[in-house]
Amino acid sequence: MERNAYDVLEERGFLKQCSHPEELRDLLAKEKVTFYIGFDPTADSLHIGHYVALMTMAHMQRAGHRPIALLGNGTAFIGDPSGKTDMRTLMSKDQLKHNAACFQRQMSRLIDFSDDKALIVYNGDWLYPLNFLDFMRDIGVYFSVNRMLTAECYRQRLERGLTFFEMGYMLMQSYDFLELNRRYGCVLQMGGDDQWSNILGGADLIRRKEQKPAYALTTALLTTSDGKKMGKTEKGAVWLDKEKCSVFDFYQYWRNVDDQDVEHCLALLTFLPMDEVRRLGSLPGEQINEAKLVLAYTLTAQVHGEEEAQKAQSAAEALFAGGSDRSDIPTCELTQADIEASGLRLTDLLVLSKLASSKSDARRLIEGGGVFVGDDKVESVSAALNAGQVEGDGVIIRKGKKSYCRIRRG
Repeated sequence: MERNAYDVLEERGFLKQCSHPEELRDLLAKEKVTFYIGFDPTADSLHIGHYVALMTMAHMQRAGHRPIALLGNGTAFIGDPSGKTDMRTLMSKDQLKHNAACFQRQMSRLIDFSDDKALIVYNGDWLYPLNFLDFMRDIGVYFSVNRMLTAECYRQRLERGLTFFEMGYMLMQSYDFLELNRRYGCVLQMGGDDQWSNILGGADLIRRKEQKPAYALTTALLTTSDGKKMGKTEKGAVWLDKEKCSVFDFYQYWRNVDDQDVEHCLALLTFLPMDEVRRLGSLPGEQINEAKLVLAYTLTAQVHGEEEAQKAQSAAEALFAGGSDRSDIPTCELTQADIEASGLRLTDLLVLSKLASSKSDARRLIEGGGVFVGDDKVESVSAALNAGQVEGDGVIIRKGKKSYCRIRRG
């Protein structure tokens, strides 16, 4: 057994709340512990907010413990009200199955699933066959509605209306922990700090029903120094799937984080030794850009591989540091049909290149003075490129200071 995982997570800033901290720390020092983190597969990709959970699992596994990634194809049928103001849209079983498979591929970049070193488990295996009366008699009796309503996740929803459907989520998640305890000897549930009430509910259920030790531990959410959630861009969430968030945009997001957030991100999102994290985070003035470059490259390599990280770095250098190799800059290749349909109008090209979400958005950007062709500001919403500009290497269109796309004939 390597260094105590509890100490590693604490030093790197992961730990928020723990039901029995000293007891759990001692257990992690003495035994190989099976633990789990749940993921509801409500999209076909994980996003950067999930990455803290994946890093938690990876640190635990490197310290000798066994992760279970519980994919909630059952609980996602209901939806977790935590941090939500509206009830979640329901999804079909086929959608959930597809999304879960996408999650597993992304997790495998950090977690070793070979030889039962980590497990993928689906809670639909035990939730779908449940008999309602049996479940309420065996599990429901352990939950006080008064106590549940004091939980932040439910209290926020009371004024706008909370359905019994959603009240069942805490029972379902707690039952997951009980089933994993019975089937795999799982004694610890981990997750983001917004899940504290649900996670604690499962540990309490095992301790009361089974008379056995069980532990709840929550980790930091990925937030900026002023408490705002990280992982949102003008184009949407920072997804781990490069089809939903390009590798270049992913790299640039981390290259441009605020100075005061760099050390926190390096500690939570990379495996760099903490001495190096602290050194990089304390660099003065303009030198902090060195730390941002390390963060962007290291995290992009972890998520997308070294080759993709090198391409993103080269593209950024070509655009921002006077580099000459522009082959890796994000590119929109136009078909003849695209050229004919758009007339090479900038409003159409901004949409085709995904620099704008719609033509009205493109017009607004141009009217606000935020669109450039090369170094020239686009002054008119009716402006268009000429055919020669899209031949060969094409032309660079820029939105604002940091969003670029090369437009050329395919």
